[in-house]
Amino acid sequence: MTSMEGTPKKRSTPVLDRVSIPADLRALPESDLVQLADELRQATIDAVSVTGGHLGAGLGVVELTVALHRIFDTPRDRLIWDVGHQAYPHKILTGRRERIHTLRQPGGLSGFTRRSESTYDPFGAAHSSTSISAGLGMSVARDLKGETNNVICVIGDGAMSAGMAYEAMNNAGAADARLIVVLNDNDMSIAPPTGALSRYLTRVTSGGVYLHVRDLAKQLAKRLPKQWERRAARIEELSRTYWSGGAFFEEMGFYYVGPIDGHDLSQLLPVLQNVRDADRGPILVHVVTQKGKGYAPAEASPDKYHGVVSFNVLTGAQAKPKPKAPSYTRVFADSLVAEARKDSRIVGITAAMPDGTGIDVFAKEFPDRAFDVGIAEQHAVTFAAGLAAEGLKPFAAIYSTFLQRAYDQVVHDVAIQRLPVRFAIDRAGLVGADGATHAGSFDLAYLGCLPHFTIMAPADEADLVHMVATAAALDDGPSAIRYPRGEGTGVPLPREGAPLPIGVGRVVREGTKVALLSLGGRLKECLAAADKLSALGLSTTVADARFAKPIDHALVRQLARHHELLVTVEEGSIGGFGSQVLHSLSGEGLLDGKLRIRSLVLPDVFMEHGAPDAMYAAAGLDAAGIVGVVLAMIGNDVLTGGAALSHL
Repeated sequence: MTSMEGTPKKRSTPVLDRVSIPADLRALPESDLVQLADELRQATIDAVSVTGGHLGAGLGVVELTVALHRIFDTPRDRLIWDVGHQAYPHKILTGRRERIHTLRQPGGLSGFTRRSESTYDPFGAAHSSTSISAGLGMSVARDLKGETNNVICVIGDGAMSAGMAYEAMNNAGAADARLIVVLNDNDMSIAPPTGALSRYLTRVTSGGVYLHVRDLAKQLAKRLPKQWERRAARIEELSRTYWSGGAFFEEMGFYYVGPIDGHDLSQLLPVLQNVRDADRGPILVHVVTQKGKGYAPAEASPDKYHGVVSFNVLTGAQAKPKPKAPSYTRVFADSLVAEARKDSRIVGITAAMPDGTGIDVFAKEFPDRAFDVGIAEQHAVTFAAGLAAEGLKPFAAIYSTFLQRAYDQVVHDVAIQRLPVRFAIDRAGLVGADGATHAGSFDLAYLGCLPHFTIMAPADEADLVHMVATAAALDDGPSAIRYPRGEGTGVPLPREGAPLPIGVGRVVREGTKVALLSLGGRLKECLAAADKLSALGLSTTVADARFAKPIDHALVRQLARHHELLVTVEEGSIGGFGSQVLHSLSGEGLLDGKLRIRSLVLPDVFMEHGAPDAMYAAAGLDAAGIVGVVLAMIGNDVLTGGAALSHL
């Protein structure tokens, strides 16, 4: 095969213009593939510079993407991208180039793989470490149907830190499934392979002769007397460790191939072809890549260019407007540091999201008390439970959408044992461009049903400071604070947090006819709605629940008895705070027909990605939506000019 190293002469017509789908790529001369990769990388940079999104990971797999679609017959062969944030080049090559500038925009392409978007996305992914499990399921289904297509899973080394990946590998190895796993290693300590000998060895270890010899060695060992079988097996193990360095994966039943330079098509193409043609499995191909490859700013700062807003392609400068207020994440981080200065028992835990959760700020001051456990939410929760069982005060800072992955541990290891683990639930509510897979829609429902759980939701960043202090002081059971993504409201912050009375809300504005009971970040919209309702002659009370559990029964009772309409408002799904309020009123016999009540929650659908404000408006959780519900409850047309309602 002719080497493809070096920069080819540019053609007058871009190669990428001749590729609409992977079949076009497979029809190209092999000599065009390096140029195609260069153009694909630039197209990815250009698209993300406009829309924002995940950049570094996609740039690191450009050559790998070209090679996979060149060697495998996609979409007949199933190509599964773990997480999916590295799949932008894949989208460009699979019929979505004309729409790539709509990435993560309302009505546009998803930032992750999505089954409903393309037949080239056989499995939707936005949470990590699912690809091998899904791929194994597809490979078994293929065999049961008597089909012959390949199944290829591309998983990053970070995603391999999750237990689910190893559960799937263990199952695949035991089943001897015909499955191909590509380990995209862009951060491991294994050095990239260099030189002709390394390339030769990689080709040899992926070829049919080498695999056949290893099979013969294994079969021979089984026929030898027991004492010789063990020696032969040990020799075979040592030899493959010497040749490949993949003994760990081999012990799990995988044939290991690699490591391979993931940016060298002259290595990737023959190795993937050998793997494709090997009638055996499962096989793991270890590919070493560089995040941000080919774009200097992303190469220099792979962390800052993992996820970006729109940016200047020439300089790499991201268009980040100066914030008007500190983010909730930063307020949580600073508050946790302040509490930790007073209490040496406080520790911080994150599951591979130190920057996103603020634990990186905590770690700078308390490096021995901060723990990043990797993409392992289940372990993070039970690890926190173990710390709590020994008298420490763990704060497990995990996104709402990712805490779902550890629900059994929350129930079994924390709640049942009534251990005082403090959950800092970031990204509660809608999150915008990341869409349904990352929305924090369900935590109020899935935590609110657990006994002895204290659940708080701040209306603003000042309240968050007090709630961190409240959680730090709680010692008789688990607690959670849920707060949204993005900037706070701009209220002044207290000098230090003061623990709140548990289960006690507050009345923010007094009225007589309508009561709006808010939980969390919708309080500002409730106040705006109250202004509009007051202008229509509807005197409106606004209350801030603060606690989803235990709820303030006295406050709920007061609102129900002294108002004709009661509306609860929350940034969560059906089954959350509003359900707790209805249950309380029912238990006190206050749902007797005299009180008209509505619970405003997120729609009972998975909402498409978009701008957060527009999404909340579509959900009816902005001021206009709240006013509309109140007027619909009254049964009159929209009023103007401050006219009062005679029957109220």
